[in-house]
Amino acid sequence: MKNVTRLFKTAFIAIALIFVSTLTYAHKHDKKVETVVFTVEMDCMGCVNKIKKNIPFEKGVKDLKVDLKANKVSITYRTDKTNKAKLKKAIEKLKFKVSENAKSDAHKNCGHSHH
Repeated sequence: MKNVTRLFKTAFIAIALIFVSTLTYAHKHDKKVETVVFTVEMDCMGCVNKIKKNIPFEKGVKDLKVDLKANKVSITYRTDKTNKAKLKKAIEKLKFKVSENAKSDAHKNCGHSHH
């Protein structure tokens, strides 16, 4: 009888561990990531550095690219943590004029279709 109880407990624990690990794996891969490109009025490397020092600490930001020549800031972010409007406000809070690029501007003549 003890062996049956021990076997039952072991099986239950094994099933519980598989269930929990499956949920954890699914949850980790369920996070949607998007990229937004803003046109930002920047004059110098000081402007670039100000953005690079502050925006990565905004909640949900995964990647940041700042192009002074093109006046573009590209931010890759988790949609479950933030959104375009919050990111735009974060840049504006640093005293920059910001406008979001239309999707067609971000991928003009890039050689592949967007659905």
